[in-house]
Amino acid sequence: MRCLLLELTSLLLLGSIFAQRQVAVQEGPLYRTENSHITIWCNVSDYQGPSEQNFQWSIYLPSLPEREVQIVSTMDPSFPYAIYTQRVRSGEIYVEKIQGDSALLHITELQDRDTGVYECHTPTTDERYFGSYSAKMKLIVIPDSLRVTSEAQTLNKVQHDSLEIKCAVSKATMQHSHVSIAWYQKKADEPAVEVISLSRDFVLHAGSEYSQRHASGDIRLDKVGETLSKLTIYNLQSSDEGEFYCEAAEWIQDPDGTWYAMTRKRSEGTMVYVEGTETNISVEVTNNAPSVLEGESLRFGCNVRTGFRPQNRLSVTWQLVDKQNRRSDIVQLDRDGTLHPGPSYIERSSYGEIQMEQIRPGSFTLEIFSSLKADEGHYECRVTEWTRRLDGEWQMIGERHNGSAVSINALDAGFAVTAISRTPGVTYNESFDLQCIIKPHYPSWVPVSVTWRFQPAGSTEFHDLVTFTRDGGVQWGDKYSGFRTRTAIEKAESSNNVRLSISRASDTEAGKYQCVAELWRKNYNSSWTRLADRTSNLLEIRVLRPVTKLQVSKSKRSVTLVENRAIPLNCSVKSQTSPDSHFAVLWYVHKPADTDGRLILKTTHNSVFEYGTYAEGEGLKGRLQFERSLSGGLFSLTVQRAQVSDTGSYYCHVEEWLLNPNHAWYKLAEEVSGRTEVTVKLPDNLLEVNQTTKNLTILENEWVTLECLVTSRSSHTSHLSVEWYVWKPGRPEKEEIVKLSRQATFLYGELATVSDLKSRLRLESPSPGLYLLTIQNLTVQDSGIYSCRVEEWLLDPTNTWYRRAESLSGLTTLVVKQPDASLQVDTTPANLTVPEQGQFHLDCPILSVSSQESRFAVSWVILKARGRGGRASRNKDGEEKEVLLRVGWDAIFSPEASPWEGRMRFQRLSAMLYRLTVLRAGATDGGNYSCRVEEWVPDPRGVWYKLDEEESGPISVYIQDTGSSLQSVTCSNDALFYFVFFYPFPIFGILIITILLVRFKSRNSSKNSEGKNGVPLLWIKEPHLNYSPTCLEPPVLSIHPGTID
Repeated sequence: MRCLLLELTSLLLLGSIFAQRQVAVQEGPLYRTENSHITIWCNVSDYQGPSEQNFQWSIYLPSLPEREVQIVSTMDPSFPYAIYTQRVRSGEIYVEKIQGDSALLHITELQDRDTGVYECHTPTTDERYFGSYSAKMKLIVIPDSLRVTSEAQTLNKVQHDSLEIKCAVSKATMQHSHVSIAWYQKKADEPAVEVISLSRDFVLHAGSEYSQRHASGDIRLDKVGETLSKLTIYNLQSSDEGEFYCEAAEWIQDPDGTWYAMTRKRSEGTMVYVEGTETNISVEVTNNAPSVLEGESLRFGCNVRTGFRPQNRLSVTWQLVDKQNRRSDIVQLDRDGTLHPGPSYIERSSYGEIQMEQIRPGSFTLEIFSSLKADEGHYECRVTEWTRRLDGEWQMIGERHNGSAVSINALDAGFAVTAISRTPGVTYNESFDLQCIIKPHYPSWVPVSVTWRFQPAGSTEFHDLVTFTRDGGVQWGDKYSGFRTRTAIEKAESSNNVRLSISRASDTEAGKYQCVAELWRKNYNSSWTRLADRTSNLLEIRVLRPVTKLQVSKSKRSVTLVENRAIPLNCSVKSQTSPDSHFAVLWYVHKPADTDGRLILKTTHNSVFEYGTYAEGEGLKGRLQFERSLSGGLFSLTVQRAQVSDTGSYYCHVEEWLLNPNHAWYKLAEEVSGRTEVTVKLPDNLLEVNQTTKNLTILENEWVTLECLVTSRSSHTSHLSVEWYVWKPGRPEKEEIVKLSRQATFLYGELATVSDLKSRLRLESPSPGLYLLTIQNLTVQDSGIYSCRVEEWLLDPTNTWYRRAESLSGLTTLVVKQPDASLQVDTTPANLTVPEQGQFHLDCPILSVSSQESRFAVSWVILKARGRGGRASRNKDGEEKEVLLRVGWDAIFSPEASPWEGRMRFQRLSAMLYRLTVLRAGATDGGNYSCRVEEWVPDPRGVWYKLDEEESGPISVYIQDTGSSLQSVTCSNDALFYFVFFYPFPIFGILIITILLVRFKSRNSSKNSEGKNGVPLLWIKEPHLNYSPTCLEPPVLSIHPGTID
């Protein structure tokens, strides 16, 4: 038993470990119609990883069955191909996650091109691939051939009648499909109710609200022909009123055996009205206002609220019940829509004063224009409902009515007129207003005419002055034509008040005024009726001569200004008699040498200019400017381009002139202003140039900008000229470089002209007062001390330029130096052993350079000894240098040295690495090689010069004979020979002697008897070395033992 449980447990564990991922998709093929909504499910099971899985849908089109076209993904928004991107973004195609491992593909509006094989793919979340990750199914999109038609009609029925409605349903689908038919009833905004239906399996079923009547036989659904079905309802009820329509669905059986409704369609509706035997309507009456003013319009509304059936008809009668309880018909609208005005309203109706309209079914309006006082009373709306009998005659079902009372206020009630004026006494040429106040406050549409009447002073008769007519026109009286040019009449927009404004008053306008108002009403036949007229009180107006109020400012002031500036002179009238006053202004100047002032300029009250004797004699005419402020009380005289001779005391003389009522000017008063002391002087010398001293050190071929800053100047209108100088070392005088004249002319100095400096200069002024001199591509010869000189020029009043000041800037010491030498060549020694007839490389690496523009001349040399005698070491006196090859900075090669001619190859492996390769090496090629590097740079003029020179470390080259032994190699190499055969033996000899001495000393101390005999234990001869610098055998070291005496 335990073994069996163990085996079952093992099988379960193996099953969970080796479970295969399974992707399942809805079984196909599926047939769906165009423009329908389809869903395709896809599930994944036996997977590893998170419970939330992702789904990706693709399609294989019939035209390209092997090509995958990506549609939509739950993890990658950029997954769809271009043909599906828009449909996915618009939500026409999307994926709905049912669970973490289950999803539905939605296509809300199928198209013919959606036919194909669909693949559902689930990206792996497993530790390894095992199982299936996608599944396919086929979808076929077929045309939607279902047609559902029914005649759209409106049927008016009476209770207990019968109803028959037909509906045609057809399809042309090639696949096997079934059709279901259902009839529905819909009332207004209520949801549709099923009446009866025939399912796809040909089962007849009645809706819940019609099940009893179907069981009793009042509801039938019959198939009349191949495609036609008929709904019959017997014994109609009032609840059957509403819209009836049929709905058909086409069903197809999917491969899994379930039926699917591919498409549903409904027919046009039939409106059915079922009429009862009594009226159920209710009437509501509304009006625009319970109380109106005579002449305003009356508006009433009559609305049938409930119980009205559209198949019936209504007739409406409006009646008025007056205060004496007399009833009269105003207008009637019969059931055929014909209007019949009442006997008392036929004439008014013919002029359009009475209007009745049907706004919509069951809603009627009555409007009475230009109401009369007799229209006051109680208005009733009587509504009668009619229905058509089976014999075609109309029968009245019932009548309902409702009403509203309206009161009308008479126009002339409280009608009164009052005349007022705020200025009963005025002065010549002043204005005054007369107001005609009309009460009550009538609307603007009420016609009122107002006439102003006038009685001159000393007269007893009134005459019409001006009339504001009832239609808004103005009519002037014939007797006082002079009033018309100086009188304005204005009617207020918000009332009928009329204002009479009279300007430039004189004795002619003095007298008594009154206004007369008439109230009018326009009748419906366009005739006018005067309802009332009223006359106002009297207003007396007195016209007086003006009293002078002229006052001129007496204030004194002093003005000190610079030559060529403007002299401002003001003459202020502080008060005047009338706003219409005109002024004559005379300007004078008083010099210390004169007893009286001299006339400069005169402006008359008519604004005529006259130059005085002083302006003529001193030439001021072209420099005078006269101004008058808009307010009229301030006069200004400006003397332009002031000169020192303009110094003096200035004042004005003002005369006030008025226009009398007879249109003649007269001088009313005159006054003299205070004096203005004017002093004109030359402008101060305020020119200042920045005096900062600078020291600049610049590398050759760079640019430098020298600054000349004017920190202040005497006048903002002055002109400046700027000159640049330089003091060169060794030259006693300064030299001019460039000059910018006051006319902004650019002039080169002698130094710039005779040298190449001219092409390297640039002078600019980026801001006023700042001048920058830029020298490009500096050379050592440009070193020196630089300075600028600034001259300030001013324009005098006669338009002549003169030099007012000059100033020098601080000194700028400029040192131009050549770039620092930074050339560095690899100096590390190297050894090369090369077999005969082999090749060796002589590399010349450059570690650093001074300039990016540097070029290099490279030479390879060999250091060879003249002789090697004995064991003597070589020294510099025994060496000679021989150049193998030289490559100039301009890439020109020198002739190859013998005996290397034809055996050298030059390479430039990089900008910093040069290589010389010696081919077919011979015994004579051995030696110490090195390379010499010269660094060349261009100066600003483009001429190349040598900046630095460095030599690399030695490269020792040894040529090995291909047939020689180790002995021959050793003997042929001096350094190796001495290292192997000479240097070890002295070291060994010294070591042995040291050991023997130590041993001898210790022996003497231990054996005194032998020491006493005087016989040494051992004596040693000096070691003897036999060697030959040219031998092939190693030197022999012989140590000979001594003897004891």
